[in-house]
Amino acid sequence: MTPDRRQFCLSAAMALAAGTFPLRAAQPFPRPASLGTSGSVPELGKRLSDEQAAEIAQLALSGIDREYPNKPNQVLRGPEDVLSPKQMHPAFYGCFDWHSSVHGHWVLAHLLRHYPTHSLADPSRQKLSASLSASNLLAETRYFDSKENRSFERMYGWAWLLQLATELHPFADPEAQRWRGALRPLEEKIVALTIDYLPRLSFPIRTGVHPDTAFALGLTLDYAKTVGNEALLSLVLQRARDYYLRDQSATAAFEPSGEDFFSPTLNEADLMRRVLSPDEFTAWLAAYLPELFQNDSDGNPSSNSKLLQPVEVSDVTDGKLVHLAGLDFSRAWCMLGIAHSLSNSDPLRTRLLQSAREHARVGFQYVFSGHYEGEHWLGTFALFTLAASLQATPK
Repeated sequence: MTPDRRQFCLSAAMALAAGTFPLRAAQPFPRPASLGTSGSVPELGKRLSDEQAAEIAQLALSGIDREYPNKPNQVLRGPEDVLSPKQMHPAFYGCFDWHSSVHGHWVLAHLLRHYPTHSLADPSRQKLSASLSASNLLAETRYFDSKENRSFERMYGWAWLLQLATELHPFADPEAQRWRGALRPLEEKIVALTIDYLPRLSFPIRTGVHPDTAFALGLTLDYAKTVGNEALLSLVLQRARDYYLRDQSATAAFEPSGEDFFSPTLNEADLMRRVLSPDEFTAWLAAYLPELFQNDSDGNPSSNSKLLQPVEVSDVTDGKLVHLAGLDFSRAWCMLGIAHSLSNSDPLRTRLLQSAREHARVGFQYVFSGHYEGEHWLGTFALFTLAASLQATPK
């Protein structure tokens, strides 16, 4: 028996004796202290090294062409619709599901734009050119034409598709602009579906997984501002106010659920800091989430809120339980956005930035677990957090 195994057994025996042993023991797996093999943990607010960028690109590249396992989310109208993932979705068939494939392509585009000299830049270009062809994307666009599939990937996958367009829109590269042009029909389809859907959505969806409305509205808002779509921007701003402006006294006492990768509470705040002026947002946040403003005995923001405490994953081989690794990252990027919408002198700003760093540190442990259940998507969440930390600027 190895020393590590002996220590595990001893700890388990002591926990059993004390009655504190969990119902399911954590599964042992490689948990590197660094991102992949580069030897250092990425720091929020600092650029990746080219080696770290290549490691994240490798995660996306290894999934984008992997057709199986696959979790389609289709409505079959008849036997003629029983097709392989690649037949249904010639651009976005890999990475286990459609939305993960879409944001895997965002990863490659983002890294090419911001880290153009990383070692996997050429394979990334080749893959983006192969996937984002005009014919592939027209087929993806036509998929949404049928009544049965108009709600396919609503609104989580839609939001990531618009995020891909947001990334490509300012990318001053001839190939990137070809991809941008090829993407436009699908992008316009998603915009039209969004404009049709939001007026009919009477109440926001508040959940820690894909359908959360606030997360999707945030990415959609960013897209509308980037491309100058005033009609979409006006609609999203209005619906955000309709859904969330009057919210008060929220509590995170019941977060997280066991399979969450979002905090709906923080997603909402991260959206509203984009919608409101800094002064309006500070007042709204104090009324909406008063537990963040509770102070300890020294007069500093308390760290007792469950929102500020990172979470661990018990089993990275379980595709739903590993969602909690994504929660660490999404909480981090929400806290970064919220913190940088507060004044430099606000003590809550410092506490949120500290908690964001702690959440990211824990999340990085799970990015390279060696298990596809997390590796097909966690690279996106890690990169999105790092990008948010570079974009955020103090008020």
